[in-house]
Parts: sequence; structure tokens; C-alpha cells
Amino acid sequence: MQLKQTISGNWHVMPICVETDNDGVPFVTLGSHQLRLDLEDISGEFEERAKTELLETPERIQEGLKKFRELINAEKGLNLPIDDDKFLLKFLRPFKCNAEQAFKMMKKFYRFKVKNPKYGGLHVTPEGVRHVFDSEVFMFLPTRSLYGGRIMIINAGTKWKPKEVPLVDMFRSIMVSIEIAMMEPKTQVGGANVIIDLEGLSLTHVYQFSPSMAKLIVDWVQECAPVRLRGIHIINQPYLFSMLYALFKPFLGEYLKKRLSFHGTDYKSLCDKIGESSLPRKFAGTADIPDYPGSIFSEMLFYYQNKFQDFYNYGYIAELNDNQLISDESAKSNGTSIKTCSKAG
Repeated sequence: MQLKQTISGNWHVMPICVETDNDGVPFVTLGSHQLRLDLEDISGEFEERAKTELLETPERIQEGLKKFRELINAEKGLNLPIDDDKFLLKFLRPFKCNAEQAFKMMKKFYRFKVKNPKYGGLHVTPEGVRHVFDSEVFMFLPTRSLYGGRIMIINAGTKWKPKEVPLVDMFRSIMVSIEIAMMEPKTQVGGANVIIDLEGLSLTHVYQFSPSMAKLIVDWVQECAPVRLRGIHIINQPYLFSMLYALFKPFLGEYLKKRLSFHGTDYKSLCDKIGESSLPRKFAGTADIPDYPGSIFSEMLFYYQNKFQDFYNYGYIAELNDNQLISDESAKSNGTSIKTCSKAG
């Protein structure tokens, strides 16, 4: 619930819920802001950023798309909607329309799912990780950073209950969040900022990780995710964090090291990095953003469930399906239950 002032000056309670605009696009009103996926083409400020930061021109885009299609067509077993400019641009744009570099990353993106089938398929959809968003472990802010970046929050301490949200689903949620970032042209240009809130981090949380899992997560973020990562901001980390960081540190490349910031409880330094007007008051910001139930965000994402299911049909499909079958059969033989997802109502 949130308070809203009427024209007459009176205040009344407004429920926080998912609404749709005239085009059927879902959004959530949060204070003076709207939480929505920005799927429209870039214009204005973001168009200028694309020109200056990504050297983007209509000619470079068309040249890059042409070369990109040629590389995709020449790759055996890679199934993609090559006539869809918007789809191809989400890979091409972060690499300044360099088709060769974008194609190299794209292959890693889809090869990862072949090599790790339990992190692919219908598990990696809004419905597949609904319980993670419902529990508010992953949250999105309706505002953007100083540089136009999407702001994501991972509550990896108090709100994370490993028995309810196992680490495998945490990682799947990262993958869903990256897919969301890739879908948004504004985020393709402005990038993404991740705030990891570790208040309440305990040994139970730390023991969920192994060196191999830490490496898998790091490799995915720095080698496979085609998104401009502006920064990873660690806040409220206790002394116990040193144990967890020791697992990840050996696998961090320069790309991630340069983007890591450790703020502790110094929210001023967080505001300096992301923008005071972009952050809610609980982080010492000035943005009018009330807390909202995670289930609301889940409900909004369900509008895009079919789009995520379409993503399942892209990539090295024949290899992915073979490996998925082997993975599921192995899980059954080991007595592990296989979670299936039905279409959202």
C-alpha cells in the first residue's frame, strides 16, 4: 500500500498493483515512478549516449547487422531469429556494432546452456523462478542510474532462505535478470548496476557456495552475459563476508575487479556511484520509492512469460535438448525431483 495525494490536497491509500497502459504494457506505480520494462526504441538522451559511448550510427548498425547475420548463418546448429533486428541488436549493441566480438559472446552465451542444461530451458523464465522474486531476494528499482543504467538489488542476506530458494534458483534468477536487461534498448545502452545487500549474511548462506559454483557464476557474468555491467555494489557486508569473497576472488578477471565496489554502510559512496536521486531513502537517496511486494514484480514479469519461452527455442537447440534429456534422466535416477512449469494464467 502507498499514500497518494489528490488534487484537493487530501491523502488516501492506494494499493500497489500491476496495471496496463493503452498498449497493454504492464507497469507498477511506485510513488512518483513507474516500474516497467522499457522495450521501446531509444530516443533523446539514450540515442545521444549510443552515439557518444557506443559510436552508433544508422550506417554502423546496418553494417554490423549484415556481418552478424553472415556469421550466424555460417554457424552450424545455431537456431536464431536472424530477421529480427531488435533481437540481434541486444547482442550487437554492447559491442559497438562489432559483429565479430558480438558473435563470440553470443556463442558463449548459448554454449553455456548446452554445457549446463539445468540452467537453461523452462527453468530460466519468470515462472520458473517466481518464488525467488516473490521472496524479494531479487528486486528491480523503477529508477535508473546517473548514466541511464537499470538498477537491480540482490538481497542475499536476511531475505534469502536457502531452504526455500536454493542456490541453483538464485543463479537462474541472475540469468532471467540478464535476459531482462538484454531486452531493454535503454539498458543495452545504459547498462546495469547491481546492488548486493548482505545485511544478515550468515554461515548458512556462505555454506551454499562451493569453489566450482563460484567459478560458474563468475564465468557466466564476465564471459557469457552480453550486457554492459556498470558496477557491482556490495553493501552492509559483515566480517563473515571475507569467507565468501575468498571463494570468488580467484576467478575474478580485470573486467569484474574494476566494477566491484565495497561500501559497507557508507551509503553516501553508493549514492555517488549510482545517483542520489536514483536511490530510495533506505539507501540515503532522495527517490520517492516505497517498498513493494516481490509478488507484484513476479506478476508483471508473467506478461512476458511467452517471450521467455520463445528464448528457449533459440541457440544450439539439438544439443541443448539432448543434454537436457540426459540431465533430467540422471536426476530421476538419483531420486531428484524435476520441477515442471505450467503456463501462467
